[in-house]
Amino acid sequence: MSSKTHTSWAIGIDIGGTGIKVGLVDTATGSLPFKRVRVLTPKPATPEAVISEVAGAVDQLLEKAVRKAAIGHADEVADVPLGVAFPGVIKDDTVSFCPNLDQSWLGESLGAAIQERTGRVCYSLNDADAAGFAEMAFGAGRDWRHGVVLVTTLGTGIGTALFTSGHLVPYTELGHLEIDGHDAETRAAESVKVREGLDYPTWAARLQRYYEELEKLFTPDVFIVGGGVSKSHEEFLPLLRLHTPIVPAHLLNDAGVVGAAALAANAGKAKVKKK
Repeated sequence: MSSKTHTSWAIGIDIGGTGIKVGLVDTATGSLPFKRVRVLTPKPATPEAVISEVAGAVDQLLEKAVRKAAIGHADEVADVPLGVAFPGVIKDDTVSFCPNLDQSWLGESLGAAIQERTGRVCYSLNDADAAGFAEMAFGAGRDWRHGVVLVTTLGTGIGTALFTSGHLVPYTELGHLEIDGHDAETRAAESVKVREGLDYPTWAARLQRYYEELEKLFTPDVFIVGGGVSKSHEEFLPLLRLHTPIVPAHLLNDAGVVGAAALAANAGKAKVKKK
């Protein structure tokens, strides 16, 4: 289908400590017409290096879209916006905290830099907030829009997105709670499981301590668990003993891409309405 008749396309970019995922998203349904592009996050993950990889991945994605006939020609999607999900605190497009990337990101205007490099309008937000936004709109959060929902993403670190009555409380960064004298994500992130060679029961014991602390502080109606490891949720979620229901993200590891794209599409529509 050509973008001339399909006005809901947006491109979502999910920057992680390990990989960068870029996908074309139908923001009316939250679906991807074909598999996203993934490239490795460069080391060191400086702004210049990461933005270069992002720009290359966007080009790859558009070439793939033409091959897959998801769109007609690349030049037909010149106005398709970008949304970028970033692993840290980003407010008014400015990075103020990024524990898992190079510290030269601090003070960087992320969306503006990507827009300058790609020539496409770009909007930015925190990666866990993006994943949460997607799950509330299209995934596991749809049945909990009137309660308190706490989305967690388990990956290189631990991201969190808190919603109350469907409204996002941004920048929570609850992966950095101090629990038993440790920054929580340094004990319970999925990357720690891999690095230390933990089996699922051992890792689940660490997750148990983390989630019971979140439960005590926020009394949520549900936990939604995303990140790449969520595809293996049957291996560890049943091991947790909580008062709060805990469920896997429906969009799994695509949630950040979908949420970032949806933000870009919604922001673009809002600008058109203001005019």
